Amino acid sequence: MRVWNFEPGHTAAEFRVRHMMVTWVRGHFKNIRGRIVFDPREAAASSAEVAIDAAQLWTGEPARDAHLKSADFLDVQNCPQILFRSARVEQLGATHYRMTGDLTLRAVTRPVTLDVQYLGEWQTPFWDEGVDKGPVTRAGFVASARLNRHDFKVSWNALLDRGGVVVGDDVLIEIDVEAIEEKP
Repeated sequence: MRVWNFEPGHTAAEFRVRHMMVTWVRGHFKNIRGRIVFDPREAAASSAEVAIDAAQLWTGEPARDAHLKSADFLDVQNCPQILFRSARVEQLGATHYRMTGDLTLRAVTRPVTLDVQYLGEWQTPFWDEGVDKGPVTRAGFVASARLNRHDFKVSWNALLDRGGVVVGDDVLIEIDVEAIEEKP
């Protein structure tokens, strides 16, 4: 099987959750590390491990970022990483996969299913400190999921004056991965 390592500078995760019952708040994570064992001809034997640095959360509003990093939400001080480890991969179409595994968030581990699209691969140059160390083979993946934040004990909320809540229950997640094939 081929092994792919995330290229952190070109990999990111985004989440979005309903805010005040009417709109979406979006947040981003960088500094995502991971490894995928994947060959499109042997999809069932694939696996993935992902680590997201929760302290890298960014929504564009410093006060909101601080609140989301606090014990009310991600509890970054005690749980600095969000982790995913796959358990099973099913091929649904030529480039479409379902990956099931365990997500650990706030020290709570629950099964999660990711909808994964394989975007293909291409040989490219690879520059490191001004030196072309290529060519390397890069591959692209996009994974998405919907989870209920309460399953991970992320339950802070406030009621609105006329009913409703400040933060919705469902969190939509999308991870864009650019990975470089590990040379044998």
